[in-house]
Amino acid sequence: MSNDPLLQPFQLKHLTLKNRIMTTSHEPAYPEGGMPTDRYVAYHAERAKAGVALAMTAGSAAVSRDSPPVFNNILAYKDEVVPHIQRLTDALHEHGCAAMIQLTHLGRRTTWNKGDWLPSVSSSKHREPAHRAFPKLAEDWDIERIISDFADAAERMQAGGMDGIELQVYGHLIDQFWSPLTNDLDGPYGGATLDSRMKFPLDILDAIRDRVGEKFIVGLRYTADEAETGGIDPAEGLEISKRLTATGKVDFLNVVRGRIHTDPAMTDLIPVQGMANAPHLNFAGAVKAATGMPTFHAAKIPDLATARHAVASGLLDMVGMTRAHMADPHIVRKLIEGREDDIRPCVGATYCLDRIYQAGEALCIHNAATGRELSMPHDITPSDTRKKVVVVGTGPAGLEAARVAAMRGHDVTVFEAAGDSGGQIRLTAQNPRRREMISIIDWRMSQCAARDVEFRFNTWAEAQDVTELNPDVVIVATGGMPNMELFESKQEQSLTISAWDMIAGDVAPAGNILIYDESGDHPALMAAETAANAGAKVEIMTPDRTFSPDIMAMNLVPYMRNLQDKDVTFTVTRRLLNVVRDGNQLTATIGTDYSDLKTEKSYDQVVVNYGTLPLDDLYFDLKPLSVNGGAVDHEALIAGNPQTISRNPEGSFQLFRIGDAVSARNTHAAIYDALRLMKDI
Repeated sequence: MSNDPLLQPFQLKHLTLKNRIMTTSHEPAYPEGGMPTDRYVAYHAERAKAGVALAMTAGSAAVSRDSPPVFNNILAYKDEVVPHIQRLTDALHEHGCAAMIQLTHLGRRTTWNKGDWLPSVSSSKHREPAHRAFPKLAEDWDIERIISDFADAAERMQAGGMDGIELQVYGHLIDQFWSPLTNDLDGPYGGATLDSRMKFPLDILDAIRDRVGEKFIVGLRYTADEAETGGIDPAEGLEISKRLTATGKVDFLNVVRGRIHTDPAMTDLIPVQGMANAPHLNFAGAVKAATGMPTFHAAKIPDLATARHAVASGLLDMVGMTRAHMADPHIVRKLIEGREDDIRPCVGATYCLDRIYQAGEALCIHNAATGRELSMPHDITPSDTRKKVVVVGTGPAGLEAARVAAMRGHDVTVFEAAGDSGGQIRLTAQNPRRREMISIIDWRMSQCAARDVEFRFNTWAEAQDVTELNPDVVIVATGGMPNMELFESKQEQSLTISAWDMIAGDVAPAGNILIYDESGDHPALMAAETAANAGAKVEIMTPDRTFSPDIMAMNLVPYMRNLQDKDVTFTVTRRLLNVVRDGNQLTATIGTDYSDLKTEKSYDQVVVNYGTLPLDDLYFDLKPLSVNGGAVDHEALIAGNPQTISRNPEGSFQLFRIGDAVSARNTHAAIYDALRLMKDI
């Protein structure tokens, strides 16, 4: 038996957990019709078969009809969920992984125009800023109904074979009752005292225990410190923890710290890249010390060293590594096999969560197989035939292509015009808050080095350089360069500079700067940070009705925190039409898509962020020499099948271009391009 603290079993009531690593509750938004179907099961089963001890599924399963699924939640209020839960449970148990599920009523953290169009209900008369629905104040019959709904849902989960449940008590209805910030009720459930505020959760616990008995495991994931004036402070949080323990009806405590009612609050509770690792770990340890209860916790614990410290120091009994397992579902297996260095790192990009909060599905920024377990492999199988593969470009697309090709057993040569790998990721990492992104590149470089991939840096590859290697497959991943044309103008703006120029330090910020953002992604705000930090006056302008729509909720928070105390303004629904020189300044003509209004304004610098244009000369030079003429069979690509198009029988190799060499997209798209093309070559 291993002496590693993380690989020691843990006894939770009658249940033996085989190690100390778990995935905490999260909703990847994969359910279909509110049911956890094949995709959902495959996602969790992948982590289970790799050794995770406990999968806390759902985030969160809704117990009532007036808790509509704003995150595509599992609908635990439907009887039809039971066989689906049984399939999920069986898939986890097959691999020795304990199966639990999180239950909730969202309260005001939802809206009325979803599901059955019922009014949201809460102990608060105020809407949650993040979801914007004004709730109905809960009446006595609402409270009775919802308590019963929790018991019904728990019984369904028990019938579906689950080992236990946890109640979601941060940001949702239960803690809306017990927080003084969100309890506007009178009477026995009102906000006057902690006794009355805790009556609702304690009544729910009583109802659940009466329904499921003593053997079924029941815990809470709850905030023991709201980290906000007037809310639950650490002293009251510890008192709540002790009271929960004293009921004898709670089997574990899963501790969080903070609130999630706004994007900034949620980002402090669930930190993103550039923020400290494990910021709430010691506080969770204090709860464990005060209560003696089995204690779980997760908040930016991205690596095994931090997780090992948490267990070895007695701070936690079970460590949640949820985003880390989205990046690499095989963490435990690699730990057991002594392959920690092989673990694909979580870079804290939080692409996964941000997509969910924009009604998307959870995807990892640099593991394109996560959430696609039914069609994309996490483990690459060797090919029966060894081929010569040439890749041009070492951004995320090119390196993923090289990695997968090498794991298939092919002979791989990679050309790179620069002296270092990374492409746009290396530019991104210029921002100190986003330096973790370089791990996307570093991990792939180490994977390639372990498989003898040949790199030719400082080499601008021409067609002859490629064909001299007699390749079977050529992947053009040359990326793109900033598009400096304004929308439909057909004229390059020679007086403007690109966001890349400012981020890289090629152009120093000076004076009064317009950053015109027609792309809506990170470079504009990164350039704004560079300029504002240098003392410039900055205006960020977009023709859209919102700024930076592609950055999304949680990743926007650090930018705002850095920009709002500086001389930075945001202008929406204004379109840059032209820039001319006027002495030492630039005069910008500014219009709008909404009317014929035009204005002029002077700046010292104008920075444009309008995506990239493909660097595709090499691709078009190679195209007539290829078997497929560069064509991609989209049906085969989508289905995950090999590419077999032959448009030129005289051609000598297959040719594909991927990532920004095709069109301006994002890191995930580039990596997904590479994976689904290369996995069968």
